[in-house]
Amino acid sequence: MAVPTQFAYRTSKTVDVINAAPLYDVTVIDPSVGNVVTTLLAPNVYELGFSPLGTFVITWQRPSKDDNGDAIKNLKVWQVAVEGVSNSDVDERNVAGCFVQKSQTGWNLQYTYDERYCARAVTNDIQFYQSQDLGTVWNKLRVEGVADFAVSPGENHSIAVFVPERKGQPAAVKVFSVPNFDSPVSQKNFFKGDKVQLKWNNEGTSLIVLAQTEVDKSGKSYYGEMTLYLLSANGGFDSRIELDKEGPIYDVTWSPSSKEFGVVYGYVPAKTTLFNTRAVATHSFALGPRNTILFSPHGRFVLVAGFGNLAGQMDIYDLEKDHQKVCTIEASNASVCEWSPDGKYILTATTSPRLRVDNGVRIWHVGGGLMYNQELQELYHVTWRSQSLASHPVEDPLHPIPSPHTSALTYLGNVKTPSKPAGAYRPPGARGQVTPLAFKREDEGGAAYVSNGSSSLGLGANGFGKPRKRVIPGADIVTEDGGGLPAIGNAEGDENLSKAAVKNKKKREAKKAKEVADKAAGLTPAVDVTTLAVKSSSAGSTRSPERKDRKTHERNRSKVSLDARPRSRQGQNDQRPSTARNAPSPAIGHVKKRVQESLDPTVTSPDSAGSPQDKKIRALLKKLRAIDDLKMRRAGGEKLEGTQIKKMDTEDGVRRELEALGWSD
Repeated sequence: MAVPTQFAYRTSKTVDVINAAPLYDVTVIDPSVGNVVTTLLAPNVYELGFSPLGTFVITWQRPSKDDNGDAIKNLKVWQVAVEGVSNSDVDERNVAGCFVQKSQTGWNLQYTYDERYCARAVTNDIQFYQSQDLGTVWNKLRVEGVADFAVSPGENHSIAVFVPERKGQPAAVKVFSVPNFDSPVSQKNFFKGDKVQLKWNNEGTSLIVLAQTEVDKSGKSYYGEMTLYLLSANGGFDSRIELDKEGPIYDVTWSPSSKEFGVVYGYVPAKTTLFNTRAVATHSFALGPRNTILFSPHGRFVLVAGFGNLAGQMDIYDLEKDHQKVCTIEASNASVCEWSPDGKYILTATTSPRLRVDNGVRIWHVGGGLMYNQELQELYHVTWRSQSLASHPVEDPLHPIPSPHTSALTYLGNVKTPSKPAGAYRPPGARGQVTPLAFKREDEGGAAYVSNGSSSLGLGANGFGKPRKRVIPGADIVTEDGGGLPAIGNAEGDENLSKAAVKNKKKREAKKAKEVADKAAGLTPAVDVTTLAVKSSSAGSTRSPERKDRKTHERNRSKVSLDARPRSRQGQNDQRPSTARNAPSPAIGHVKKRVQESLDPTVTSPDSAGSPQDKKIRALLKKLRAIDDLKMRRAGGEKLEGTQIKKMDTEDGVRRELEALGWSD
């Protein structure tokens, strides 16, 4: 009889172990014996792990220092069972080894499959220990700049180390055979590798390297560039895995048979492809919003799902029946997904703190039916109990289909089935019409997404937005045929404009075309001297800021008094002869003469050029005018600021400078 499968979960109040199908009853601590195996006296434990055979428990505590300022050994390896020591006498005698481990990343020891050796990384070294003697370094692998490593799980003890790029040298992944560390048996050098994920197959014969950069310099991806490589442990093969769809790599997983692996990649809708050990694609599944791939423990089924910000759909395929789809399961908001050890069930759960509502555990049959449902408050973690494949012989999980638990029937009875399938929102004007290809995903018949690394609002590959050309401000408009004149009219843009707007647009384009033509011919528009004179007289560019403010207030007051005078008075003033009204004032005539002189190339304006001494005199005279203005304001009773009073105190110094320059009143 097969051993029953079990799963355990931890909430804010309880830790339970539950027998799975067909009992679904709750037991605590050790379901097979019912006794407490051991109790670890380790306070403030943040991380906990087991060795492959369960002989050792590894704990990690937050780094701290003792009274002398020395670092406390916060990484401890505990032996689960010690001969001659009862559970009530457990103390430091259970500790097999202690280390100082500051970083929480990569804190755990890595064991070989038989627990003969274990390894940990230190600066530029990978230290190996015999599991029964953690106080002495058994062997040492010296690799300059090593950043990550992975011990193979197979019978052939191997280790892969990663060295990132440095000083223009490419990154490298090297495979060594334990304990022969003289030279690597396999090596792969590559650029664009700031960090990697090292994935061994179950036999330890092949290694997948998922290399990733921190920043994508082309701007196509927020998560950096990703590349896949495949290496053999004996050095007989290494290659880059070519992917035929552009986009990020979401997941890569080995099959339990160690003869193939699956990759989910490309912009959504993503593509899922199976490869053999020679990096040759053997089968591709249908495109869809997916980012996860998981093989069943016996390797018969494969699960392709989309979790996280995707809808949570899971597709189950039977690899022994020509990759035929078995079913599609809707598991929305799932943050945990695991196959049961017997390969018949799939566990999904919604956990905290990712989501603090709708927490619970659900177990699905591989055929698609819901078998068990339990809602929990603040579910932190859930997992199947590890069991060997020998405990679960190969059977046909699809026949017969087991009966669901009462909790699943109750849940299915309360779920409301939608009356009609919910789709994307469509505005009223587009309802009842065929969806344009521009708004369809690639798996629905739309165009494939192509990223050009630009975030502009121009026309994209999928047809969104209006076509926009990049225009440099101030540059001449160049037509497609290379000419310098803009095209008159645009049939594509004019069809949405009114007649008056089209008429005004043509006028503006005609005026612009004339200006461009005059500029090309070397002509300049005539200058209205009178207009320039009036503008120059009203500008007052030589006045100080204080004088400008004062004149502005006076003009405002005069304007108000002018508007407030009687209409009869206004009429009398307007009855002046037309010649008197149209005659330019003497000030305007003077400025008009100055403008004519500035336009005449034979006349040199004294304001436009001069010696440095003349410029100095003009600047000092400007200061005197500002000081006189401040004096008048103070005489009128206005309160001045401290900086303005200091400016008035400099009058004697300014006059002495003018006298030194030879200027006199």
